[in-house]
Amino acid sequence: MLLHLSDLHFGTEREVCIQAIKRFCLEHQLEAVVVSGDLTQRARFKQFYACRQFLDALSIPYLVVPGNHDIPLFHIWNRFFSPFVRYQAFFGRLETTLETEHFYIVGMNSIRRRYHTRGHISLEQIHETDEKLNNAPPNKLKLVTFHQPFYTFPNQHGDKDCPVLAKIALERWGQRGLSGLLHGHLHNVAVHDLNQIFQLGFDHPILDIHAGTATSNRLRFGLTNSFNVILNDGTVEHYWLDESRQAFLKSENVV
Repeated sequence: MLLHLSDLHFGTEREVCIQAIKRFCLEHQLEAVVVSGDLTQRARFKQFYACRQFLDALSIPYLVVPGNHDIPLFHIWNRFFSPFVRYQAFFGRLETTLETEHFYIVGMNSIRRRYHTRGHISLEQIHETDEKLNNAPPNKLKLVTFHQPFYTFPNQHGDKDCPVLAKIALERWGQRGLSGLLHGHLHNVAVHDLNQIFQLGFDHPILDIHAGTATSNRLRFGLTNSFNVILNDGTVEHYWLDESRQAFLKSENVV
């Protein structure tokens, strides 16, 4: 099992969510935790420190990628000349790879200093990820994670934050057996089959897996806090916070 968290936004975190996630990790056999960006609310030292303490306390291997909230917003000098210095002080490289018994996960940085929310991936990143997926063990689920999604419901969000080179990336990665992409950003929960949406012609689905905010009080669309669990066979389960029980409970809807 893989735990998919996103949009933690430390600085706006809810203690009830923090404790509920810690209990969930103790009660389930998880191979790894993936956090698809926005670890902090304003990229401050104290917020990165609190996030690192939380993730280390789970005692489970984890992979994180930056979100648009993880670079300075108001400190223009730092944003343009050292946007990731605090992120890297606590989490090291911007792009890492994590391999577990059942999963092979590639982390990508889709954040650019010139843009506030829009996701960007380069041709070089597409090529490097293609090489990693090509060298991955064939018996493992291949996943790529970065902050902004490849697809959104047009009538809800539009595509203004989606990377321009999304289809080019999928045409390459799909040939390597990519199973899915893990995202956040919108604080909404969704799963889309990109193979069908982009009419790629592969004989397997490529899931665009959106996670809501796991711990923040910055809730949207009338939704409560949530996270995803990816099972060893690729099934996606959604868990929602039950306020009365102070625990994350599995939704009946699975993909």
